[in-house]
Amino acid sequence: MRSLKFVVPFVLFLVLAGFFAVGLQRDPREIPSPFIDKPAPAFKLEQLHDAAKPFTPEDMKGRVWMLNVWASWCVSCRVEHPLLVEMSKRNIVPIVGLNYKDQRDAGMQWLTRFGNPYVLSAYDFDGRVGIDYGVYGVPETFVIDKMGVVRYKQIGPITPEALEGKILPLLKKLQA
Repeated sequence: MRSLKFVVPFVLFLVLAGFFAVGLQRDPREIPSPFIDKPAPAFKLEQLHDAAKPFTPEDMKGRVWMLNVWASWCVSCRVEHPLLVEMSKRNIVPIVGLNYKDQRDAGMQWLTRFGNPYVLSAYDFDGRVGIDYGVYGVPETFVIDKMGVVRYKQIGPITPEALEGKILPLLKKLQA
């Protein structure tokens, strides 16, 4: 009985150490999205630059495209923005912006100042569409195929490594 007094805490320690060891080897940015391989949630929003023009994901059907969630108040968005501008100049894929919980004027000024990589930006003032897409931080980017199915989600800024290692190969495969 006396030996159980030492064995039980030791076994619990080993189990907890095992969980921590597995957890430390995982990338905290790689959170599985429930939207992967499922149709992109439908929505209808006005465009940032023209409130009279609506946008829906249906408008992009038949094309591979990216939906990039951004905001003028987002520091990380500023980090990834030059990469998006470069992608736009190279005409790699149409990028649709989802201006998330932002002021319309602030969003438009931000694009004027830093460049506009988007074919258009949908204006998600209250963040409801972002919630439907499972957005819990900006920036986030979704790669959507020709059938309107979400194939990839990038949480956080797109890095050159993520672009070269994951996004560009996926886009090439989807555009084939």
